[in-house]
Amino acid sequence: MSVAGTEVPGYGPVSRPRAPLTLTLVHATALVLTFLSLAATCWHGLDERGTALAFGILIAVGELTRWSGAEERESAPLGAAGALSYALLAEQAGRPTHHGVPQVVAVVSAAALLGCVPHVARGRGPTADHLTRRVLTVAFAAVCFQPLYSQGRLMGRGGPSYALLLVALLVLTALCDAVLAAAMAHARTRWPFGPLLRDELRAMLGIGSAVCATGAVMSLAVAVVGLWALPVFSLPLLLTQLSFRRYAAVRVTYRQTIASLARATEIAGYTPAGHARRVAALSRAVGRELGLSEPDLTVLEYAALMHDIGQLSLVDPVPAGATSVLSAEEQRRIALLGGAVVRQTGVDAEVAVVVERQADPYREQPVTARIVRAVNAYEELAREAGPGGPLTALEKLRLATARDYQPEVVESLARVLLRDSLTLPQAG
Repeated sequence: MSVAGTEVPGYGPVSRPRAPLTLTLVHATALVLTFLSLAATCWHGLDERGTALAFGILIAVGELTRWSGAEERESAPLGAAGALSYALLAEQAGRPTHHGVPQVVAVVSAAALLGCVPHVARGRGPTADHLTRRVLTVAFAAVCFQPLYSQGRLMGRGGPSYALLLVALLVLTALCDAVLAAAMAHARTRWPFGPLLRDELRAMLGIGSAVCATGAVMSLAVAVVGLWALPVFSLPLLLTQLSFRRYAAVRVTYRQTIASLARATEIAGYTPAGHARRVAALSRAVGRELGLSEPDLTVLEYAALMHDIGQLSLVDPVPAGATSVLSAEEQRRIALLGGAVVRQTGVDAEVAVVVERQADPYREQPVTARIVRAVNAYEELAREAGPGGPLTALEKLRLATARDYQPEVVESLARVLLRDSLTLPQAG
């Protein structure tokens, strides 16, 4: 489900809201900081031009090699590592450097913008959020490190203590980036801040840790052997990026396979066209509203796609695939058969459990099963009710919260529908 103004499959268009004030202020802060840094650098001149050019090229190449549509939080790890390394650079081949915070921000901003040009030309350019996070995160690292170095407080430091200092600064910078990313996502989507921050922190354990480690190693290596260390230490991160890209491609293929399996009920005429996709999109949005983590959201989405797979056991299709008209025993039989089918496909066992528990009272269900059950019922009721279907469907769900649907899930569903202004579900 998109909250940015695109069209949810099977639903009417979602209106594109204005950017929240908080998000606008963050973007404006990054823009003003970039402008002031570029102006100061142009006024005072560029210190160590060779070093600035080398890091600028590295950051630009990192942005050029980024990939779009990746599930990882950092889609340009080489650019991020190069930017952090330049912000924490104190020496170059044994010679002290003299660039300050404005030059760091100016070089990183200019290089990132240059690297984004081909992506923008192909219509796959990074969002303003991506560039804002890059500028503010690097500025935070430079502000923490460069004044200490320029005031001589780091002179004479070396060995493990200096390396630990760099690692500590990188950890603080990563935490700052995670908080900033979660705050921006919260401002844009109004999803709960806590779960968003938790997901960002969890992502730090992936490629985020590789970015921080590479940034620290690059800074230390350039201080000893010079700029030749940049291409040498860029290669491992490029290989890591390639591995993550392949992993992301596998996950996309995996999801497409599940979506294809879910369409079996539609092709056989057991459920309306697009029903599974609509339930999956809306279930994921409700899960976000309730604060589920990314792994739980993935299980929720897969289960929503395959929740009707058990209907293939029916001799005669249920009209419009609405199993709510069947007896409790028949609903439970279909749910168990659906779970058995899911297990045979090799999908995660948690997905099978959600499918199997669809016919149970909601107090005995896991939260993901409660969400799928409520959203599936809403989609069926709204489709049958005609004009005014969403309001009628929500009212019927509220009246059935004593046994069939969890009140918190129903109210979360109502908030999602109200916020995103979804129209009556449509087939296709």
